[in-house]
Amino acid sequence: MPSYVITGGRGIAYEFAKQLSSKPENHVFTVVRNPDAVPALGQLAAERKNLHVLKADLTDLPALKQAAKDVAAVTGGTLDVLLNVAAWLSSDVNSYKTLSEFEGNEEVLAKDLRESFEVNVVGVIYVTNSFLPLLRAGQTKKVITLSTGMADPDFNYRANQAQAGPYTISKAATNMVNSKYAAEFADEGFKFLAISPGLVDTAVPGTTMNDEQMAGVMKMVAGFKKAFPDFSGQYISPTESVNLMLDIIDTLKPEENGTFISHHRNKNWL
Repeated sequence: MPSYVITGGRGIAYEFAKQLSSKPENHVFTVVRNPDAVPALGQLAAERKNLHVLKADLTDLPALKQAAKDVAAVTGGTLDVLLNVAAWLSSDVNSYKTLSEFEGNEEVLAKDLRESFEVNVVGVIYVTNSFLPLLRAGQTKKVITLSTGMADPDFNYRANQAQAGPYTISKAATNMVNSKYAAEFADEGFKFLAISPGLVDTAVPGTTMNDEQMAGVMKMVAGFKKAFPDFSGQYISPTESVNLMLDIIDTLKPEENGTFISHHRNKNWL
């Protein structure tokens, strides 16, 4: 039975769990910090016996090691695909600030940078290392890490994306983590891929944005349209994004090992 481990339980991570567990032949495991905080995932797991929810924080190495043991107990010590989906994104207020706008309040910026790096970079390394023994014993040996097009320096500049510094800086580092692993394990048949899911609507139903958030989003989208004049400005759904990414993951080529691509399998981040 093909086996998958997914970090995270909301938004794109939930959609991965939903789509993958819809196939009874798959073993699907989600690793979440607080299972009680993702009731929809718990409900789905109650309905699908091939979906398992494991508790572990991405920065808690002993808990991740235990999660790997729990997966091994079900799969017989193997894992086919690891999906690093969970990530840290600083508060909405800080997300729409540029680096210079933290002048006089640099300690807040430094805190966001440390937290972003701890989860999005160190956490990815912790998770990957914890599951490497199982992946080595698996059939496909695929490690997929979600990134963002704004971690592409050329696109970031062309699209005037000066905000979301801590998140995008940490994701740029995550892309290098992907490349480092790919270089190390290519001879063992591994395939490491960093992929951007596109501009995805992951808002919680019923929530609304305040004026500052709306202004930040409009500025971001205006920058996207500058870089891609044909961009409609529309978000895509988690379902569409995951459909596109799974098509890529299922047909991943050896020459794509270590690369950073979009959900379109190119550098079109939107």
